[in-house]
Amino acid sequence: MPDDEDTSAGVILSGEENAAVRVKLEREKRGWSTTTVSDLLNEAGFDMNPSAVWRIENRKRRINLDEAIGFAEIFGVPLTNFVGPPRLATMGRAMELIDGVVAAYRASHRANHEAREARDRLDAYLADHPDIREEADVMVSNAIATEMTKINEEYGPDSET
Repeated sequence: MPDDEDTSAGVILSGEENAAVRVKLEREKRGWSTTTVSDLLNEAGFDMNPSAVWRIENRKRRINLDEAIGFAEIFGVPLTNFVGPPRLATMGRAMELIDGVVAAYRASHRANHEAREARDRLDAYLADHPDIREEADVMVSNAIATEMTKINEEYGPDSET
């Protein structure tokens, strides 16, 4: 593992590397010793001695998931933030905004998937009832056009977000 955490602090490393860098950043930011961190981890139910904290910070020892959870808990940060790129992770608002983008992206894909499934169910039904297909297609098109108008009014270029 690299010894120079200064050059890697802003680079997207693996989650484990990020966590090692983050332990040191968070500890130093608070002015805590490795003994203080060890004591806090032990009080929270995560068994660790001060030399293990030092070895993790200096990437001489790997950090396991339970330990990462413990560090995140004592530092008061979400685990996903804790294992994220250290430079971004220390900017809590940036991580919140990134999480928001990822959540919106997931929701968008989930909604697209649900829309495709709904359309597939309608198409399967209309395949069995071809006599109403034209009327159903017009109704769907009109309903979507109405929704698009509402969406454009709410989220269009002139709206405030």
